[in-house]
Amino acid sequence: MHPTLLDRILLLATGLVAIYLLWRFWSRYRQSKQLFDIYYLMGFAVLLVSGLLLIFLDYSILASPLVLTIASLIPLGISLGIANEYFPTWKKAFAWFALIGFLAIAITSIAGLATLKKIAVPLFHGVAGLVIFLGPFLAKHAPKGFQWVGVGGALIGIGGIALAFLSAGRPLLGIFTAELVFTILAPLLLLMTLAFAWGFVKDIRAAG
Repeated sequence: MHPTLLDRILLLATGLVAIYLLWRFWSRYRQSKQLFDIYYLMGFAVLLVSGLLLIFLDYSILASPLVLTIASLIPLGISLGIANEYFPTWKKAFAWFALIGFLAIAITSIAGLATLKKIAVPLFHGVAGLVIFLGPFLAKHAPKGFQWVGVGGALIGIGGIALAFLSAGRPLLGIFTAELVFTILAPLLLLMTLAFAWGFVKDIRAAG
């Protein structure tokens, strides 16, 4: 399925917001040299590249095992960033979980292990999405407005799990068919990125 002109405009807007966030994270990293900013940079850099690929190609690339694996770095980077910034006591355990999950997605996708892939992809995306969704609401000393990152987490969770079920060969809840998912994907990505931008900018300003 090819993106419509409106889809491409929305994806371009998503890319511009992602570029803005990359600049803000890089600026903070240059001052504080904190690892969580590297994780955030990784997540939004992959989001930017993924959006550009969708603009110039089409949604069929999402079925590619390589693209699916690389796209997993979006929730991976953001969730690892939140864990390192606000939950240092369990950041190492989550880092190991994220690494194992990423390798499981890569191996099952590229090797064509369909049964294991049906387990690995929704599990990894689901847990990473929960960290992004719940983390900002549970984080102590988080600035007011950082909870918008959790809203973005809810949106990325819905989209990621829906795409994961599609890649596994069945629609999520029997409702999120390929046609519906690809129709809402571009606006969902823009809303998600705007929510992230609002929350993370509050976080960056509070740290500065």
